[in-house]
Amino acid sequence: MRLTIPVELPKRELEISYTTRQMIIGSCFAENIGKRLVACKFPALLNPFGILYNPLSIAEALRRIVDGRLFTEESPELVFHGERWHSMLHHGDFSRRDKGDVISAVNASIEHARSFLRGADLLTLTFGTAYVYRRKSDNMVVGNCHKIPGSEFTRSLLTVDEVVAATAGAFEKVRSLSPDVKLLLTVSPIRHIRDGAHGNQVSKAVLLLAVEELKRCFPGKVFYFPAYEIVLDELRDYRFYAEDMIHPSDATIGYVWDCFKASYFDEATDSLAAQVGEIMRALSHRPFDPDSQAYRDFKSKLLLKIEAVKEKNPFFDFSNEIEQCRIQ
Repeated sequence: MRLTIPVELPKRELEISYTTRQMIIGSCFAENIGKRLVACKFPALLNPFGILYNPLSIAEALRRIVDGRLFTEESPELVFHGERWHSMLHHGDFSRRDKGDVISAVNASIEHARSFLRGADLLTLTFGTAYVYRRKSDNMVVGNCHKIPGSEFTRSLLTVDEVVAATAGAFEKVRSLSPDVKLLLTVSPIRHIRDGAHGNQVSKAVLLLAVEELKRCFPGKVFYFPAYEIVLDELRDYRFYAEDMIHPSDATIGYVWDCFKASYFDEATDSLAAQVGEIMRALSHRPFDPDSQAYRDFKSKLLLKIEAVKEKNPFFDFSNEIEQCRIQ
């Protein structure tokens, strides 16, 4: 008896391997998949501006990275609130008590991202919401409100044309730096319940329609991974959600990760990712007795596994992991 209708996956229209340099930007669902890629040591750079939710903020981050526009003491995007300095274009991970520290952090991330993006093969963007907040003082779309009173912002719903124009413009800019780069789009299945049940659906509809238009505008260059459909349609049951009934559970994230691998990994890449993942999980193992001979033997065997993988795949950098094993 079949209890679910599987979502059709985009088999091999795009391939991701250990030679694919990939930048990933977007909502916290991008973080979930991106962290797994990073954990398996794929050459991926994840969210250089921190988590971003709306397409206009994502597009602005890309434009800043490509142009190399750095922040200064006079940058209007920097504000002081709640005893900390914030960038209105960045996630709170970049907030600091000292303004100079914020400037140093965001500029270092921009410079690193620009260096990484040059020659990148794949840009992956996850849209979370089509609602944006604009600061009343200058009409700037912000990436994060940083708990500043809502009275200082206006909230509006983007149109499909606005999402398409912003994303297409940013993608063209990225192509000026990396002519052969491809774009993989996803829509986050995480519901923005503060928009209301209907408002969330309208927002996701705008994003999905924009994705279709972008695919039409860039045939063979823009692709879509159906994370939204997998969670909302194939896994349509609250047992696949965390306790807040909004975010996917770990099991759901794992299932989507399996679908992602089935869509874009060949057999060799999948096998190698499994080996690396096993090593990284073993490294995070917390022993009952770290001074025992059994734990020392465990680390010695793990070191042999690392060296065996590295011998066959010399492009891996396991220097930190090898040092960790040797110390322990």
